[in-house]
Amino acid sequence: MTYRRWFVVGVAFAVIGAVVAAFAIFYGNFSPRGYVEDRYTRATSRDLGSDAIAYTSNRTPSQVSKEITDAWQPADQYVDGSGVYLRYDDDSVVILPLAAGSVILLERMTTAYPRYHSRVGSHWGWGRGSTVRGGGPGSGK
Repeated sequence: MTYRRWFVVGVAFAVIGAVVAAFAIFYGNFSPRGYVEDRYTRATSRDLGSDAIAYTSNRTPSQVSKEITDAWQPADQYVDGSGVYLRYDDDSVVILPLAAGSVILLERMTTAYPRYHSRVGSHWGWGRGSTVRGGGPGSGK
């Protein structure tokens, strides 16, 4: 009888784990990209081609940056008068001022780094010998 009880307890924990995992998959934010997509207003007219997807907020770039970095710590960030530039592993989040708020641009690092290199090149942490691909053992193979 004790084996049956342990089996029931094990099944109960498995069901609870499956419910929690399903909730996390459908309602969770697993990246800075997902965080921005869930919290800000999509603005297709402000997209930069098909590479940089735009969102807007009525908050200032510094307020938006604080919200995003509180939830997702960037690998590097650069702030100047033109905006806030956040670098993550695969994505960049660029927050630029608007007359009333901010535009938030989501872009893959493969296209963001060349686009913003003149502004953030020495600040986003890439030095000699590393690339957008991440560097490290076996890079470039």
